[in-house]
Amino acid sequence: MQLNDVHRGITKHRNRKRIGRGPGSGTGKTSGRGHKGHKSRSGYSRKPNFQGGAMPMFRRIPKRGFNNKWSVTVFAVNVSRLNEAFNDGETVTLESLSAKNLAKGTFDEVKILGDGEISKKLTVQAHRFSKSAEEKITAAGGTIEKIAPKRTPDERVADLKNAKA
Repeated sequence: MQLNDVHRGITKHRNRKRIGRGPGSGTGKTSGRGHKGHKSRSGYSRKPNFQGGAMPMFRRIPKRGFNNKWSVTVFAVNVSRLNEAFNDGETVTLESLSAKNLAKGTFDEVKILGDGEISKKLTVQAHRFSKSAEEKITAAGGTIEKIAPKRTPDERVADLKNAKA
């Protein structure tokens, strides 16, 4: 291959193909559509899931269960992780959890679980607490502050209806 072969056959401003202009043009008569069939008709459009008349893949595959679009994604953090990451007397907030890489990804609410031990006096702010987590935090001398959820289930349903409209 030579350097002058790189752009051979490539034209920047190619003229459009003029179809249906007689047999001498090369695209006369059937205008490049062939003979008969669905594709040869005017107004033809194929659905993106059309598979040549065969049963489409999305209808062949069995469906199981359903996806709950109203569900709340809850991120769980154990008490032992709080004990490791925070110092005595600190306040545990959503921002501090994400800053210390304890709460990653996207979620709606944070729940504190009671797995492990806690020995530090912490003020913990979260949406939900398990009973054992509440007992362990208060036994260590800490306090619990429940945060209201971002959106109620009714607001979630309203948001989905507005998105569809």
